[in-house]
Amino acid sequence: MTRPFVPTATSPTLFPGLLILDFGSQYTQLIARRLRELEVYTEILPYSATPEQIRGRNPAGIILSGGPDSVHRGGSPRPDPEVFRMGLPILGICYGMQLLVSLHGGRVAPTRRREYGHADVTVTGATPLFSGISKRLQVWMSHGDATVHLRNGFKVLARTAAAPCAAIGDERRHWYGVQFHPEVAHTPQGGRILENFARRICGLSQRWTMASLLKGQVDEIRSRVADADVVCALSGGVDSSVAAALIHRAIGKRLHCIFVDTGLLRLGDRQRMKKYLGGALSLDIKTVDASDLFLKRLAGVSDPERKRKIIGRTFIEVFDREAKRLPRVAFLAQGTLYPDVIESVSVHGPSAVIKSHHNVGGLPKRMRLKLMEPLRALFKDEVRRLGREMGLPAEILSCHPFPGPGLAIRVLGVVTRERLAVLARADAVLREELHASGWYDKVWQAFAVLLPVRSVGVMGDCRTYENTIVLRSVDSRDGMTADWSRLPTELLQKISSRIVSEVKGVNRVVYDVTSKPPATIEWE
Repeated sequence: MTRPFVPTATSPTLFPGLLILDFGSQYTQLIARRLRELEVYTEILPYSATPEQIRGRNPAGIILSGGPDSVHRGGSPRPDPEVFRMGLPILGICYGMQLLVSLHGGRVAPTRRREYGHADVTVTGATPLFSGISKRLQVWMSHGDATVHLRNGFKVLARTAAAPCAAIGDERRHWYGVQFHPEVAHTPQGGRILENFARRICGLSQRWTMASLLKGQVDEIRSRVADADVVCALSGGVDSSVAAALIHRAIGKRLHCIFVDTGLLRLGDRQRMKKYLGGALSLDIKTVDASDLFLKRLAGVSDPERKRKIIGRTFIEVFDREAKRLPRVAFLAQGTLYPDVIESVSVHGPSAVIKSHHNVGGLPKRMRLKLMEPLRALFKDEVRRLGREMGLPAEILSCHPFPGPGLAIRVLGVVTRERLAVLARADAVLREELHASGWYDKVWQAFAVLLPVRSVGVMGDCRTYENTIVLRSVDSRDGMTADWSRLPTELLQKISSRIVSEVKGVNRVVYDVTSKPPATIEWE
């Protein structure tokens, strides 16, 4: 398979920004998010990135992320030594600060008492890193090691009662370190610290906006595609719709969208796609009914990873077959997002693989078409902002996330037409009531799940033994973490009553009150 298409026209080679080297922190993606919200373009590479890969991004500065390891442990992650000879400003956060110290003559030692949670920091030195910030600020700490001695030009810039070196700096080399986490909401002035590093220390005055992203992406797509055609996997959801609109803006009629009716769709998806994408946006859309093929291959399969991989491979097969009828097509476009990549492939440091995304984990090793994923570096809220920049209808952009494998991973256990029909009707009731009550736009994502469990009930004075539906609704910003939605009990009661009354085969409805983590948003 060819190397996945990652946007480069808006990367620092043309748009200046920062580069984060990831050492496995759970907060690494949050650093990037906070900086992007400040209109500072930011990319992430694994800590093991080569000097050539780093220079290829032409960053204005480097951030060394936190991480779960200890600098004392043999084999703990280290960046290439050349990173410190590039003459770039550096900001080390938590583990990243400890690396700066230990690799440059200082000493880091285990603390007697692990510092975790809120802490009060006192700024002790004048520095552009804390420009415009009060001398005392509240921060979030999470560390078991601490800096006890500095050398080679580093000086203490801030301290706490438990950490005499809460922030350090070498003003000559523009190297800084903070023991706390400025990227989390528990550090109220953390955004100002990150912005000071980007603007005052790294000199990034140009702002990264959706308008600049749009222009850069259009230019990049035109350059990469040249005079070839592109076929786009269109589901009608936010991600693929924005990807299609973006590519269409770049190459016009040379984009051919294929909408596959997998038999795993929600009620109304096909009609909504035709109305708003084929009609309002005038996209060239071909609908392919492949439901029999998908359901045949899923027959008897209950393992969620097998489902995802089967669906992913079948998607590619269908697209490849249809694309062969378009002789000029050389690229396959998908709406893969950054969280999909993070959860599917350990590409940014020593992070764990959670699940295979159908766009990422289901691809064959060899493909006839080159893969194009123009949204691969974006979070969901950034994709919606990009869509608004292009004028996409609110009916598309406000849709809740819907997974590529569709209802197949919401029908737990074996997938059949009958079970899909039960779930689709229950899910439609949920969405109707959320819209009617005004709650649809207040939550990040809401959907129904069909359990492979039957329970006893009483309906019409008769004993029943039927299916259980789970309602799932979460609040989130980008899907990386989520909390369950506190929907009104009256609304839940109405939804439950309608599902039991209107959906034949269901006699019990329950509500999922688990956050992510420990659970994922989807059940499979």
